[in-house]
Amino acid sequence: MMSMGRLRILIIGNGGREHALAWRCRHEGHEVHVAPGNDGIAEDAVIHDVATSDHDGVVQLARRLNVDLVIVGPEQPLVEGVVDRLIHAGLRVFGPTAAAAELEGSKAAAKAFMARHGVPTARYQTVAHLADGLAALRSFAEPPVVKASGLAAGKGVTVPESLAEAEAAVRECLGDGRFGAAGSTVVLEQRLRGQEVSLFVLTDGTHAVTLLPAQDHKRVGEGDTGPNTGGMGAYCPAPVYDAATRGRVMESIVEPTLAGLRAEGRPFVGVLFVGLMIDETGAPFVIEYNCRFGDPEVQPLLYGLRAPIVPVMMAASAGALEASASLPGRPAATVVLASEGYPLKTRVGLPITGLDHHAPDVQLFHAGTRRDADGRWLTSGGRVLGVCARAETLRGALSRAYERCASIEFEGRQLRRDIGVRALS
Repeated sequence: MMSMGRLRILIIGNGGREHALAWRCRHEGHEVHVAPGNDGIAEDAVIHDVATSDHDGVVQLARRLNVDLVIVGPEQPLVEGVVDRLIHAGLRVFGPTAAAAELEGSKAAAKAFMARHGVPTARYQTVAHLADGLAALRSFAEPPVVKASGLAAGKGVTVPESLAEAEAAVRECLGDGRFGAAGSTVVLEQRLRGQEVSLFVLTDGTHAVTLLPAQDHKRVGEGDTGPNTGGMGAYCPAPVYDAATRGRVMESIVEPTLAGLRAEGRPFVGVLFVGLMIDETGAPFVIEYNCRFGDPEVQPLLYGLRAPIVPVMMAASAGALEASASLPGRPAATVVLASEGYPLKTRVGLPITGLDHHAPDVQLFHAGTRRDADGRWLTSGGRVLGVCARAETLRGALSRAYERCASIEFEGRQLRRDIGVRALS
């Protein structure tokens, strides 16, 4: 791994993921800038008022700051090609080009890629017309998962319990246009059973450095009930992902994916998220790819890390990772505090109390907060805070996180009290 001193790093984004990245980079001794950031991130970085969609502004800011590395957080600018623009401007970037980011930008394209390269995944059909979609549903033995093919902010996936629910999801996309262009093509996918695992692979296109396996909780309600959200909590490591499973995943999924992208002339540089389903026999299947760090999983992963990650990102961006490896980490967990009504209509602008208290081995990552003119903290989004803790055991990390949650209040606050229950049981 390349040696380095204090670097100047620019992170693009404004949520809990970007706060975790900023905290980690600062913790490792680097100068950190974030655009556009938020008031909570400002405690760990210099904030710049440049929107993630303003690619010209991002390039100009990176040049003006003379940064050593740009880390792009959200999927939208990656899919839109901001990395291509930054590379063209002579800047070093940790993130995939638009061609490689298509793995997340189009679920239909990702499934076709997996089929071409023999990556294990669920049986699927891609449809673009309502009548075809409704007819295709009946070719599955049970109601399939319904996925808007494009980017839908984590809300374009329905896991139906009945044919009627599946039909309603197809109509939302192809009839009602709920997700706009993102839902103009729909992937119908055989429902897999087992345990989900979030695997994050830092790569230069050839070598793969993995973080601890994580699990997140997507449903808003305890017991995995209610609608899908951007994530209500996460923890690492995931016990279901043992050494034998890791070997199978690397051999049958990660290596063929990276090789396939190289063969197609679009090598993947950055962090490749592989959403896995591990069935009852231990066999792994790909549910989806993402082209960036997932939130909230990135929070416990980075807070629990026992080794520096910035040198890995620098080496990956230069095409200079020397070997595949795993970064060590402590057990850690994040519990998300969300606004009333999330993930549907939410109330914002509500006072938050309890943020000034500090607890050992607990860190708050701000996603939807802001300060008013008097310095008071207010809610400003659906997911408000990630309360993250680390310990020598997962049980200890969860206990610390929930203890800290109890000291933070805002009207209508909601949280799940069963984060990590599957691992503990």
